[in-house]
Amino acid sequence: MLGALIGDFIGSVHEFAATKTKDFSPLVHPSAQFTDDSVLTCAVAEALLASERAEAIARRFKSWGRRYPRCGWGLRFREWLWSSTLLPYGSYGNGSAMRVSPAALLARSREEALELARITAEPTHDHPEGIRGAQAAALAVHLALQGEAADAIRQQVQAFSGYDLSATVDEIRPSYRFNETCQQTVPQAIVCALRATDFEDAIRNAVSLGGDADTLAAIAGPIAEARFGIPAELARQVWDAMPDDMRDAMARLYEQAGRPLPARV
Repeated sequence: MLGALIGDFIGSVHEFAATKTKDFSPLVHPSAQFTDDSVLTCAVAEALLASERAEAIARRFKSWGRRYPRCGWGLRFREWLWSSTLLPYGSYGNGSAMRVSPAALLARSREEALELARITAEPTHDHPEGIRGAQAAALAVHLALQGEAADAIRQQVQAFSGYDLSATVDEIRPSYRFNETCQQTVPQAIVCALRATDFEDAIRNAVSLGGDADTLAAIAGPIAEARFGIPAELARQVWDAMPDDMRDAMARLYEQAGRPLPARV
């Protein structure tokens, strides 16, 4: 979903900056760029639009990843990306959750959202924690798309995943540090989206934790998009910065889901 790409784009300049405030300016820095989060979100969108599974999704990831070789790949994924294998490597990193939002947008039920999340995680992130992270993120987006209130989303995602979502952003921020596991990024990103007052506030919450900012914002962004929508000017600004292949993947995703593309509203 576009909210993931916007979160990634805004968060990209803060990834290793340990930003510990919501009052950073400008919101969209001139040096902002798309990273691996956006590339794989688009790959997931195309894979699901083509009803791909297992090795076909792995091939899709490799095709997109090799097209963008310098966009911040994690060490293990980069090794897998340039290898000859299509087998998963047991990851529980947050990559499974950062890319999962298209599954929630296309799903017609809670069960389908969880199943599609599993399907998109397993080609690389087949560790139980990698799958749990993807499913929790997808469930939060799905419930928000159904119009559920923040408290209801929190209760249902917490009951499904076992994640503790009770803390506030202000309570998380002081001791939070950079972490790339699902266990230490997905719950925090969900909190950032559920405690937000609007889309921008969710992104600022995610960046302000001072961690893996682009991925935290890429996970929070689609939840916030489903809750609040995306401000039209911000959507168009980031849309205009997207490469043609990313725009094409997003446009076809929203068309298939029967939902208006925020950048064109």
